[in-house]
Amino acid sequence: MLIIATIIIYFAVLLLISRLTSRTANNDTFFRANRRSPWPLVAFGMIGASISGVTFVSVPGMVIDLNMTYLQTCLGFIVGYFIVAFLLLPVYYRLNLTTIYSYLKTRLGHRSYKTGAAFFILSKMAGAAVRFYVVCIILQQFVLQPYGLPFPLTVSIMVALIWLYTRRGGIKTLVITDTFQTLCLFLALSLIIYKVTSALDLTIPEAIKTIADSKHSEIFVFNDWMSKQNFWKQFISGIFIVIVMTGLDQDMMQKNLTCRTLREAQKDMCTYGFAFLPVNLLFLALGTLLVSFFSRQSQPLPTSPDDLMLLATAGGWLGSTVVSLFTIGVVAASFSSADSALTALTTTYCVDLRERPNDEPLRRRAHLVISVIFVIFILAFRLFNSTSLIDAVYIICSYTYGPLLGLFAFGLLTKYQANDRLVPHIAILSPLLCFVIEQATKNLTDYHFGYELLMLNGFLTFVGLFITRRR
Repeated sequence: MLIIATIIIYFAVLLLISRLTSRTANNDTFFRANRRSPWPLVAFGMIGASISGVTFVSVPGMVIDLNMTYLQTCLGFIVGYFIVAFLLLPVYYRLNLTTIYSYLKTRLGHRSYKTGAAFFILSKMAGAAVRFYVVCIILQQFVLQPYGLPFPLTVSIMVALIWLYTRRGGIKTLVITDTFQTLCLFLALSLIIYKVTSALDLTIPEAIKTIADSKHSEIFVFNDWMSKQNFWKQFISGIFIVIVMTGLDQDMMQKNLTCRTLREAQKDMCTYGFAFLPVNLLFLALGTLLVSFFSRQSQPLPTSPDDLMLLATAGGWLGSTVVSLFTIGVVAASFSSADSALTALTTTYCVDLRERPNDEPLRRRAHLVISVIFVIFILAFRLFNSTSLIDAVYIICSYTYGPLLGLFAFGLLTKYQANDRLVPHIAILSPLLCFVIEQATKNLTDYHFGYELLMLNGFLTFVGLFITRRR
């Protein structure tokens, strides 16, 4: 009952924020928050928006197989955020864009514009639905199953709540709710670390020493070029992950475009870019402490790293308080990413696909329909109930960002005109060719592609655009 009461209070606060921020809302409020958002709020809230519930579950478990090498990617994130801040943001602000894909219309043509928007909608709907599906499963198991609530009703209620507090204020509401949700996330994470430290009978300095002395504290891998954890692979991939999945993603950029000026947007971007390193260090430190806790309890580690957090909380060894904190942390992280995804999908549909940014009835209908489709996607994953399917969807999402990288790179780095008529075909062919190359490489050599698939995909798209350019 404590968890249920806490979640009810949590949503009551979100609905109150929504009511206060949407009194005089219109389409410009929904899409751009009237370009009046204070950049410190945007920066703090973006940390939570970038951390999904899946991250809250998965990152601590990474230490089992990968140690702390994920921090190499986080170092690349910092460079990537600076590139987005000083290369892409000036373009977006100079053109006074509502959606970033409008740039493709100005630079490359109408079909390029529609292709970029369509690839974003495809990847964001699938990726956001998978992330939220995992969270709904956790809520069902930890909270709602004893009450006999069926899973479809759980999903419908959760998505309906997101629709309810975003339907009027849109991005203006999310700037404030993200701040609140990020605060809840950090509070939950910090208290869980404190509880695990206490369960190990360690002081904070002793816990830090335990983490530093652990074999799982390895961060850098320089000596194995074939490994996916090689520093340069991880670092460079981290740069491109941010450029593509933040700088070329309407969901991640929409809040940044609500700042008053370009300079404020750049401060916002650089600030939360730096924050990712210590935030992920906390998650990995928690994972290292949990490994030590399992060892002290003579309990075997889970076969799947993703189960480390779930097993630690569901096992009851850390007490009911940790279960409550874990639930709140997952809810805060997942809702902060899912609500912005639904808002960005609505924005892209109205502004890019329909090209009717001032049609308020259309925006309301679209937001409702997209929420319903979101529920259908989640229930479809439940129907198949396949981990391999979820992995496949994440791979598909990584492939769909490649054409966006190629399109924007061609527009920004060259002065050529694209053959707009062929752009949709190139954007579809490039991921297919990338898949063939990946499979052939895996079968013929010992090399396995990691995040660098994204760069290969973008490169193939760029080459296709260059070869077919207008002369």
